[in-house]
Amino acid sequence: MAWAGSPGPGGVPAVPVASGRSIPVLGLGTSHHGGYSHGAVVHALQKCGIRHIDTAKRYGCESLLQRAIRESGVKREDLWITTKLWHSDYGYENTKKACLESCERLGVEYLDLYLIHWPDAQVPGKSNREVRAETWRAMEELYEKGLCKSIGVSNFLISHLEQLKEDCVITPHVNQVEYHPFQRPQELVDYCRSRDIVFEGYCPLAKGEALTHPAVIQLAKKYGRTPAQICIRWSIQNGIVTIPKSTKAERIEENCKVFDFTIAEDDVEILNGMHDGRHVSWDPTSIV
Repeated sequence: MAWAGSPGPGGVPAVPVASGRSIPVLGLGTSHHGGYSHGAVVHALQKCGIRHIDTAKRYGCESLLQRAIRESGVKREDLWITTKLWHSDYGYENTKKACLESCERLGVEYLDLYLIHWPDAQVPGKSNREVRAETWRAMEELYEKGLCKSIGVSNFLISHLEQLKEDCVITPHVNQVEYHPFQRPQELVDYCRSRDIVFEGYCPLAKGEALTHPAVIQLAKKYGRTPAQICIRWSIQNGIVTIPKSTKAERIEENCKVFDFTIAEDDVEILNGMHDGRHVSWDPTSIV
């Protein structure tokens, strides 16, 4: 599917979320792992039209982002800021406290999206399901109070989402999961769509593994694009909100130039056919 999304701030198309908001279909992933670049974030905001920043408490760069956002001069209301709750803060009271602390580090009064980062709770004496439900109740409250404009989960599978459906009131607005040509969990994508959960994909380049695949290289030549642009465009055309990560200004610029061409359906199918189930990030399959 091609995006019918209307251009949001910065000119990147945005799609509706069940919370009544609109999320830009392309974001900038940030993390401390592999480095954090202040200059690259400022460049993305000032020169590339990026308005969607994705981070997490676990990445350790929320307070660094506060400085980059301030320096960029982009208005808070034009930004979509996502951060995530790490399992060491799961539980009803801890979640509310952790959210306020993330807001403080980021220098914001609200979050556009707050995600439960990982389905495994690791709380002694309590089941994962129990802790996820208790944590989600706090998320629902943060949403109702307006501290989080949208709430969601990350790395959740159908089984985790089904449990949450039985245990809680509000359906997650977003599920952020690994998504690239080798890892295209179509059943999960379809499930999320059926429940009006926006599907977000991280690691769209499979940590660089997709860039050297002959099929990707061939399509890059055919379209006069880079392998990274092919992977990101493919993900977006498949209806996935896509968040590539880079600390280099020129790479971020390249990653953003994906709205002025379309990959033909036959070629999308070639990329779809590369799925082999491999994970380049965490694999939540064994988590109950």
